[in-house]
Amino acid sequence: MKIEPYLLFFDGRAEEALDFYQQALGAQVESRMRYSDSPEPVPAEYIPPGGPQKLMHASFLLDGQRVMLSDDVPGQRSGFSGFSLTLQYESEEQVRSVFDKLADGGRVVMPPGATFFSPCYGQLFDRFGVQWMVMVSPEPAAQA
Repeated sequence: MKIEPYLLFFDGRAEEALDFYQQALGAQVESRMRYSDSPEPVPAEYIPPGGPQKLMHASFLLDGQRVMLSDDVPGQRSGFSGFSLTLQYESEEQVRSVFDKLADGGRVVMPPGATFFSPCYGQLFDRFGVQWMVMVSPEPAAQA
């Protein structure tokens, strides 16, 4: 089984977010499907503000792992809450570099630093409201 996050509710900024993740994280864009690309006409009440050029579905890969996203469907907006995407790296330099890129235009909750569970961990909300935890992978627990 695989679990793949699907990020919704970009308030018409999903394409901007996709481009941002490409720059900040080196994301490899897999697909961009606009509402105007649908083979079936999309009812007007399901097209987000900004019109049919907005993203109905997109996906990108981060180190081979898929993340999907799209723009809002009117009346279904709930925002990003109750979850965080966690990125784990092998070095503090990688953590600080990615953290700084994601934090551009966002809000830092906890700047990168040592914690009891990681030599370098930080937490932020990016400019789109997505919460990220960026950390050096913790050492495996010793076997008892």
